[in-house]
Amino acid sequence: MASVRQKITTWRWFPRSLLARLTLYILAFDLFLYLLQRLLKLAGPKAGSSLAGWIDFLTFIAAILLFVLFVRWLRNDLMWRLRNRLIVTYVFMAVVPILLLIAMAGIAGYIFAGQFATFIVTGDIRSELKSLEAANGTLADALAGQLRRGERPNATSMLAAEGKATGRQVAAWFRGKAITEATLRPPPAFIPGSFSDLARDRGQLYLRAVARVPVGGDQLTVISSEPLGESLLQRIAADLGEISLYTGELNLTEPDVAPGKSDQSKASSDSNLKVDTNGVQIGGEKVQPTSVGQVPPPTGRLDREVHFFTTVSVVNWEGNNRESTAILVVGTRSSRLYDQLFSALGKFAAGWATLLGAIALSFILIELVALLIGIRLTRTITRSVAQLYVATQHINRRDFSHRIVVKSRDQLAALEGSFNSMTESIQRLLAEQKEKQRMENELAIAQEVQAQLFPRQISQLESLELHGFCRPARTVSGDYYDFLPQPPDRLTIAVGDVSGKGISAALLMATLHAALRAYALEPVPLSVPLAVGAQVNSSREHAARGGGLLSPATLVGLLNRRLYESTPPEKYATLFLGNYDGSSRRLTYTNAGHLPPVLIATDGSVRRLDCGGTVVGLFDALSFEESSVELHQGDLFLAFSDGVTEPENDFGEFGEERLIGLVRDHRHQSLARIAELVTAAVDDWIGGREQPDDITLVLARAR
Repeated sequence: MASVRQKITTWRWFPRSLLARLTLYILAFDLFLYLLQRLLKLAGPKAGSSLAGWIDFLTFIAAILLFVLFVRWLRNDLMWRLRNRLIVTYVFMAVVPILLLIAMAGIAGYIFAGQFATFIVTGDIRSELKSLEAANGTLADALAGQLRRGERPNATSMLAAEGKATGRQVAAWFRGKAITEATLRPPPAFIPGSFSDLARDRGQLYLRAVARVPVGGDQLTVISSEPLGESLLQRIAADLGEISLYTGELNLTEPDVAPGKSDQSKASSDSNLKVDTNGVQIGGEKVQPTSVGQVPPPTGRLDREVHFFTTVSVVNWEGNNRESTAILVVGTRSSRLYDQLFSALGKFAAGWATLLGAIALSFILIELVALLIGIRLTRTITRSVAQLYVATQHINRRDFSHRIVVKSRDQLAALEGSFNSMTESIQRLLAEQKEKQRMENELAIAQEVQAQLFPRQISQLESLELHGFCRPARTVSGDYYDFLPQPPDRLTIAVGDVSGKGISAALLMATLHAALRAYALEPVPLSVPLAVGAQVNSSREHAARGGGLLSPATLVGLLNRRLYESTPPEKYATLFLGNYDGSSRRLTYTNAGHLPPVLIATDGSVRRLDCGGTVVGLFDALSFEESSVELHQGDLFLAFSDGVTEPENDFGEFGEERLIGLVRDHRHQSLARIAELVTAAVDDWIGGREQPDDITLVLARAR
């Protein structure tokens, strides 16, 4: 027993999972109940009938569990190998499309054959209508000519002769009186002009034409009518097959079908209509048709019988209902339709049929060859995949010396060669990763150093509240702001933006920071030349020479010369510099190419501080203008960098106007809260995209 179980386990037939064992137990118990039922039936026919429900229930549960186990086996065992997956893929790519194409071609062919058969019948009916209309028009013109010449119209003999020759009924009316003895009724009121269509009159269908010809001040009306009966249908069905006409009235729910239009889809939408090979049922009651002809015998095994139906719109000649529908069912053979379709080709029709058959056979052969080629290519693909799998195991063990032996010259060989190139590149990537880590550490140190350059503790003045904020777009920033307190109640405000980003911009920012603090906080000796051409008044010039507080224009001129001499030619910076005097509450400033800060008054008015000159560090010997403005209590000073106003989305830039409006609306809140609102608005504006530039805000409010 143990050896048998071992063999079953070796063959992987022994249930290993809990679900498999449960399925086996259910099947065994189900089989036991089935055998017990059979034994009990030997005692009597009704014995064991109570076990039938349990047997059916257990069989159903076992079938579901077996299906689940089969899906697991396909996924975990059969489809684990790439070769099996590719074979299944090729089967779905080659075999299944052929089967689907054959099915679609059969369905489309049957529908086309049915539509073509009904088209032939309705086309012949339209031809008869055209002939009837032409004859009726000729009669109307002849009678109108007699009336215009003043002759007494001999309508009875003329119309009777026409009726005898064709089996039609004809009638004419002039001045409201009938001039024939026919039993036809005048046309309904909703037919004001000429008419040619199918009509239902007294429960029968007719081909009917109406012609109206003006004669003097009156009108001549002539009607020709021919029953749509067996004789006409027999002529149509002679070369086609069986035609069944259901003349019973069928009203449609959609009244906008033009008279005479065939519309199968509208008839099939009626819930009371049922059409099949056994006939037509309306409201559950079978309708008897007028049938002529018979389905011709088959000419071969593939000559299938075709039954199709269509609906024909009919004009009601009586009552107020203008429109109803008759049903036309056609039964024929595909060979008859083929003869009708290719009758114009004559003896060439057989050649075209042979050509189409050859094309279909070629298509099938090509698909089979493609399937065989795909299976053959499967071995090549799986061999390369196996070699790549072995190579990845070596890489997993950090054995970068392993190489795949390339034997072919196809794309898989290129993949193997790429894998070999990858192993050669891994060591270089590891070295580059170490170098990148070292640079990131250095950038982190640079970020910490730069953070020390920004004011960590802002000395608030008694008459001025201050706040500054800078968020770099990268690790380090090229934006700059600083607050330099000057005793006893003075303050220097600086806001700048260095060209470029990254390390180079951060270094230039550090240079600007150091130079500004050196010139602003330390006394300037007389030996230091001031900026060439600086236009400052004599009192400020004297203060600068004496080592006091330099004017903004003088200080920016010194910074311009310093940066021009110590930086590359393409490097420059924008800078706004202002000296605030707490005793006079005046801000004296100069703007060297920076975005003009704005001063928002308590009444909401805005003033831009744009007096100054061009950027610093780009040209030598520049002079800068300066101006001053008085800050009243509640006035709000706002300086910013282009990282606030230039971010874009699908609606354009964030813009200065949006920034000013946001700050003006919230000017009564704390400066830190205003900065949070501005940065949040910019983040919402750019959405999930990366911050394009450094964001810097400097806010000051007069107390």
